[in-house]
Amino acid sequence: MDKRLRVLILLILLGFNLLYGLGGTPLLDPDEPVYAETAKEMIQFNDYMSPRIFNDFWYDKPPMYYWLVAGTFNVFGVNDFAARFPSALMGIATVIMFYYGVKRLFDEETGFWSTLVLGTSLEFFYLGKAAVTDMTLLFFMTGAILAFLNNKFLLMYVLMGLATLTKGPIGVVFPSAIIFLYFLASGEWRTMKKMHIPLGAVIYFLVAGPWYYFMYQIHGQIFIDTFFGFHNMTRFTTAEHPDRVLWYYYIPVLLVGLFPWTGLLFDSVKKSITDSSGDGFKNLMFMHIWWIFVFLFFSISKTKLVSYIFPLFPPLAIIIGWNIVRVSRERFPRREWALAIPSLIMFVLLSVGWFFGGQQLTEMSFGAIILAGITLLLAIGIGSTFLYFKDALLASWLHVAAGILTMVVVFTFMLPTVSGRFSVKTAADYYLANCDKGVTVHIDKFLRPGFMYYANVPGVEMKPETSDFADLFKTGGTKFIVVRGLEYRRLVSADKNRLQLVFNENDIYIFKMD
Repeated sequence: MDKRLRVLILLILLGFNLLYGLGGTPLLDPDEPVYAETAKEMIQFNDYMSPRIFNDFWYDKPPMYYWLVAGTFNVFGVNDFAARFPSALMGIATVIMFYYGVKRLFDEETGFWSTLVLGTSLEFFYLGKAAVTDMTLLFFMTGAILAFLNNKFLLMYVLMGLATLTKGPIGVVFPSAIIFLYFLASGEWRTMKKMHIPLGAVIYFLVAGPWYYFMYQIHGQIFIDTFFGFHNMTRFTTAEHPDRVLWYYYIPVLLVGLFPWTGLLFDSVKKSITDSSGDGFKNLMFMHIWWIFVFLFFSISKTKLVSYIFPLFPPLAIIIGWNIVRVSRERFPRREWALAIPSLIMFVLLSVGWFFGGQQLTEMSFGAIILAGITLLLAIGIGSTFLYFKDALLASWLHVAAGILTMVVVFTFMLPTVSGRFSVKTAADYYLANCDKGVTVHIDKFLRPGFMYYANVPGVEMKPETSDFADLFKTGGTKFIVVRGLEYRRLVSADKNRLQLVFNENDIYIFKMD
């Protein structure tokens, strides 16, 4: 296949995978509205240095993604598509950068298949369609590591600086730690002499340093204590979500997030160790150090989120892509069952999961049945292609089809039907049209960023799992309360009787209390 045709295929397939349905659902609480609202307030206050939310300064993340969203808001207006477009754009940039970077390390076929694996995995297109920082971080961090592997050291320092402007110290700590561990395992310390480390440090600080310096000059110690102290150190050592402090938390996240390629993972990991040699072995060893480090780091971390292990998907995609090419080049493929059986099991399990999971939310049951049927049919096709036709490339194309069809069904038939359960937009629209704006609004902390984004009302925050909601009954005056059903159902019956229901849809309530 001509290399220009490969690039065109990647752009069409993966661009479609990232752009389809981008503005079809409202921003999902609480994370997406946080980033969109902060970018909106950058424009509102004409201050692109100090991030704000609820009209107050805050120090959660560096400004890179806010800048990107503010840019698209200025082009497309303030809307849900524009809030997500930078992630999709960075996703497209990631797959093109990834293709060329992997191609130089291995060969053109490995670059092509590794990119298809990455770009059609569930977690990739999920985060590539979300108004969050993760895809932007992936682009800069993966770019920095591939720049190192391709001996483009000065570029590596620039990209680490940009990664640090995207999500903080992790942007330099992760690439540096992975490279150091590789040196430790391979003994190739002599490479350090070629890395121009003193010059690189200057470049890195020139890229990453100015924003941090000016933030400290403007805001002083509170910026250091909040950004570095709480949002970096405290989150690592203290659980923000105590129910997720499980040593195995990221195992199911990895297995599901890598779908449809999960079934190929185990054989690929094994063969990358036993059947590689020369530069290929060294490069694959680097990939193992890369993904294992990320996995262990966040498994140790007390605060856990699904998106945290996203940086390990590129090295796993390379390992799987390398194995697809290896098997396709065998004249007489052996042990097809090692690829077919795990894929069959994963597809069948996910088909069952789609079906029964869809029954839990009746609005998406139709889409879930469609997706379960497609997944089961593809399981049969992949199994027979591996075992009967012995065609690894055709089976791999069926995996690509599975990834893209999963995305289409989810964003056409499933997510739009249930988005009201995960977004406060409808409640915010109702409030704007029907409620007295002169009355104080108390808002569930989980819903507050979205309410601010859609209604432009900061309100008074009520923290979940505290007495904030119940305490409102001890104060006088008229007030509106915007709250999830989860919090409402915690009230005792006597308190509930004092609330006047104004709005109730998708388990999000607006009450009035006099």
